[in-house]
Amino acid sequence: MKHTRRLVAGTLAAGALALSLTGCGDGADHTERLGREATGAAPSPSPPASASASTPASGAGPGTAGDEAYRKWGLSAPLQYAPKPSVKPQIPPAKPGRVQVIDRIPVPADDKVVFLTFDDGAEKNPEFLKMAADLKLPISMFLTDDIASADYGHFEKLRDNGSNSTINNHTLTHPNLRTLPFEAQKKEICGQQERLEKRFGAKPTRFRPPFGNYNDDTLRAANECGITQLLLWRVSMQINNFQYAEGSALKPGDIVLAHFRGPSELKGSTEIEMTTRMLQRIQEQGYRIGRLEDYLP
Repeated sequence: MKHTRRLVAGTLAAGALALSLTGCGDGADHTERLGREATGAAPSPSPPASASASTPASGAGPGTAGDEAYRKWGLSAPLQYAPKPSVKPQIPPAKPGRVQVIDRIPVPADDKVVFLTFDDGAEKNPEFLKMAADLKLPISMFLTDDIASADYGHFEKLRDNGSNSTINNHTLTHPNLRTLPFEAQKKEICGQQERLEKRFGAKPTRFRPPFGNYNDDTLRAANECGITQLLLWRVSMQINNFQYAEGSALKPGDIVLAHFRGPSELKGSTEIEMTTRMLQRIQEQGYRIGRLEDYLP
């Protein structure tokens, strides 16, 4: 409990930079905050961007994009994918009756890998399905029922596109959980567990709280709902560039937050244009893309 309070207090003191984008598909002004330090691992300095920018990953990565796919989607070079690690990173265990809180994967300082996560589910652009399939993007989706459920089939196609993307819990209605009592939080999390199980055949084991806001009740409620890990982030994708919780560059093991959003939320840009810019920024800094679930216990 004291540890969680320290995490929350540290986040508020740091300001936890807010995203400039608004709207999660339900007309509300939902702005997400950058995730906070939770793993306890000290940040590792990034090697020069050229260190692995043109070195293909050894072994099989999350997916293998076609030779020409990168040009089709506005990239100047093929994406590099990180293979599944032979040994998973050591992540501190959760306290009894709680779930693990993870905001960066503790990989070695020279392992320039980042992970793609998309939240909410407001935009359902069929062209994005083609892009994700062509590039074999391993996306960890965190879906909110009242935003995504109008077309869960869209996200099912994204899950089944050959890149091993996954569907995870982001509550029923996208509230600020920290303002709700325990039972209300449990209803939000368990309710979405039940909806996702009914629609997709299994309950997720991973969860992201809206806005990155949580407290000890959240950790207890998530555990009682069958969740094992609460996932945050350190980097968020805006319309054109990244916003960082610390520093001005990606770090090994960063979890990148993006959103399923369209032109009305992206000031005229499309989901595809935003994603292309995100992938370009990852390439410019010499990083590979990993499948988040391959690195988690």
